[in-house]
Amino acid sequence: MLKINEVLERLSKSKFRNSFHLKEQDKKYIKEKGLSKIESHARDFISKRLAPKNPLNDGKQTPMKGHPVFIAEHATATCCRNCLYKWHHISKNKELSKEEQEYIITIIMTWIKKELVSNKEN
Repeated sequence: MLKINEVLERLSKSKFRNSFHLKEQDKKYIKEKGLSKIESHARDFISKRLAPKNPLNDGKQTPMKGHPVFIAEHATATCCRNCLYKWHHISKNKELSKEEQEYIITIIMTWIKKELVSNKEN
């Protein structure tokens, strides 16, 4: 698997991926719930929506709004199996391993933490 900071750097150069940012309501939600709860939500979303061999509605399973993790999934190209393959070289048509799921969770949480810091500076 790829190195997270290298992938985040590449993603930041994509006009589409770089258009996703946490809004005030997302930041407030994260502060209310705490990062550990957000990570728990990410684990749940990834295991149910992305990890199966053939995810239900693949390519459309991740909403564009409604939860900070959804925003992070689009920003980090972990929103569907096609994006996972294109950006992270994770094969399609197979169940995601625990290691692959941990990589996805880590990149999502890394992006969220960077967003919280950068948004505080704006």
